[in-house]
Amino acid sequence: MSDAFFEQGQKIWVHTPDGGARPALWVGEGDNATFFGGAPLAYVVFTDTREGAEVALDHVTARDE
Repeated sequence: MSDAFFEQGQKIWVHTPDGGARPALWVGEGDNATFFGGAPLAYVVFTDTREGAEVALDHVTARDE
């Protein structure tokens, strides 16, 4: 399985509504949202809490570390 945006396990930032960013790892793309007319989603795991989440794809950027 390959994702068009990032590679599985790639380090990313998830940008929060308050202007901050949380470190995370890319898990994969979410396809159901676009199928139902919603915004594209991404599956991530936050590295600070090890919790998985589904986030809007436009809130994700690559992290160089």
